[in-house]
Parts: sequence; C-alpha cells; structure tokens
Amino acid sequence: MLTFWALLNCIMQLESQEVAKLYQTEFIRNARAVGVLWAVCTLCFAVIEVVILIQPSWVATGELHFRPEQFKSPEQMPQSGYFGLYEICIETDWMVPECKGSLASLSPIPAFKTAAVFICMSLVMVWISVGCLFLFRFCNSATIYKVCAWLQLSAGFCLAVACLVFPDSLDTPEVHTLCGNGVGSFSLGRCSVHWAFVLAILGVLDAFILSTLAFVLGNRQDALLPQDFNPHAKDLPET
Repeated sequence: MLTFWALLNCIMQLESQEVAKLYQTEFIRNARAVGVLWAVCTLCFAVIEVVILIQPSWVATGELHFRPEQFKSPEQMPQSGYFGLYEICIETDWMVPECKGSLASLSPIPAFKTAAVFICMSLVMVWISVGCLFLFRFCNSATIYKVCAWLQLSAGFCLAVACLVFPDSLDTPEVHTLCGNGVGSFSLGRCSVHWAFVLAILGVLDAFILSTLAFVLGNRQDALLPQDFNPHAKDLPET
C-alpha cells in the first residue's frame, strides 16, 4: 500500500513538472513576441525623433484675413509661413517658400538653441537604445532591456523639456515677423501649433510607454528559467 502511494506521488510530481515546463515555454514565446514588438516600436520612435528635429513645421501661421489697402507698403502686410528649430519659411507667390536657416549649418535659430540641444540629446539616447538591440545575442537580455529602458526614459524627459522650453522662447524678432506683435512666452499670436510639435508631444508619451514596457520585460526575463535549461532534454537517471 505504501508503495502504491509513493508511486502515485511520484507520478503527480512528474506531471506538475511537465505542466510547469509547458507554461514556462509558453511564457518564453510570449515574452519574445512582445520583445520583438517593443524593438520595432523603438526603431519607429528613433525615426520619429529624426523627423521632429529636421522638420520646420513646429508652428505655422493661421488663415490670414486682411485687405491690402489697409497697409501703406507690401512689407507691412502680414506674412504666412511656418518655422521649426532650424528654419523659418515664409510663403511667397511662387510654389517654393523662402526659408532662412538650415539643418546643414548645425546652427539652430538663436532663440531655440536650448530646445534643439535637448532634442539632440534625446535623439542620441534613442539611437543608442536602437544600437543595444544588436547586443541581445551576446549579453543578458534582462540587462539590455533595463539599459534601454533607462535610455528611453531619459530621452522622453529631454524631449519633454524641449517641448516646454520651445514655447517659452517665442518672443523673438524672427517669430514676430510671422505671428505678429501678440507673440510672447507661451502665446502664439496669430500662429498655431503645427504637426511637428504635436509629433514631439506624442513622442514624449511614446518614450514613457516604451521605457515602461522595457522595464517590465527586463523584470520578466529575470523570472525565466536558467539559460542552460533545455526543455527538450530527457531526464537522465541518477548514477
């Protein structure tokens, strides 16, 4: 009778081990799928950072309504256009706008130098996290996830600071040319927020979401089976 219960207990232990291995294997597959999704989103976020930096579409003039006879000369008439960190573009009668400044000169508009520096810092940290993706084959996955999480969190913080500093620097002659005398700190006058600035704000949310997901994946990796575990290996009898 004792032998029967011992045999039954042994069978139940073997079944529980098999179930645990099955759940662990399924967990590894799900973690890898989420990790691939996180890596793709990280690469997309890096591309978005580049677009945010180079596009001069942070702020644009709204629709203008005026009569030319109200002004003594054409130079006094309101101008329409858009601007970003490096360029101010004024629309002309031709199809191509007249732009001042260029990213190629690596010299942002003086009023927006601080915002440009924070954007560049954010861009560098995001691309470093992209480079870390190639280390998964050589380093511990949990460590790589956590390093990328801190990089993305820092990138999101720098991007958020840039989004706050930028509207505080609007009270400049360059911006008055387009947006009128009503421009001031956090006041756009007759201008309005354009799509590149909205993309920067969404980038902040994206950075915090990706960093949170990376922290979760890193902590989950710590709970996985040891790397030398082989779920297909047969249990060898003790000698």
